[in-house]
Amino acid sequence: MMRTQRFKRVTTNRKKTIPNPRRQLTDDFETRTSQSVAISVPKPEPSFEKMTIMSLDFFQFDALHLAPRLLGKYLRRDNVVLQITEVEAYRPNDSACHGRFGITARTAPVFGPGGHAYVYLCYGLHTMLNIVADKEGVGAAVLIRSCAPVGGLETIQQRRGQKTIKPMLLTGPGKVGQALGISTEWSHHPLYTPGGLELLDGPEPEKILIGPRVGIEYALPEHVNALWRFAIAGTPWISAPKSTLRPP
Repeated sequence: MMRTQRFKRVTTNRKKTIPNPRRQLTDDFETRTSQSVAISVPKPEPSFEKMTIMSLDFFQFDALHLAPRLLGKYLRRDNVVLQITEVEAYRPNDSACHGRFGITARTAPVFGPGGHAYVYLCYGLHTMLNIVADKEGVGAAVLIRSCAPVGGLETIQQRRGQKTIKPMLLTGPGKVGQALGISTEWSHHPLYTPGGLELLDGPEPEKILIGPRVGIEYALPEHVNALWRFAIAGTPWISAPKSTLRPP
């Protein structure tokens, strides 16, 4: 007689998981949204609170020596920070320098000690910032021709009356003065002391350009043609004309 083989029935409580298309779409949306938000958050402006203010000794040189050393340094006033990208040197016995008139009410600041500001109005409209060079009584300075914005962009745009980040915002000495919000009353101000307008240390540019100064056709030919204009190579923050600049 044959025995019938029994098979034990096994049961399980596990339920088969069915994907929820609606939940999957929600998860994908949240992932994309979080990534989008992370990318769109603007980077905070760098802090310059601990940056080194240049000492008085830094300025005690001939303007022709000081000018290229100013490239890459920072100008700070309030929340506005600008990096110097273009300068011009003006020296004693220079027929393009304001010192050629001697000491007057207007030019007295340029004969002050190095490291002070010399601010004058061009055509009665444009505020031009110069940094006095050398020792007191010499009569030399460096004109700040162009800068790049580093901090306080909204303040810069408001003072300039231009909502742009293109180089035209700061390529020109009058634009620099306007962006800093300074007037001729800032003449004699020391840039090596904390507060007000300061000159901060910055990276030395890898390469520079040189060329003749701009708008000094009234000067003697040797001074018109002198290569006393300096700019950082490779930056768009340079004023016109650019074609006269070349590597040294």
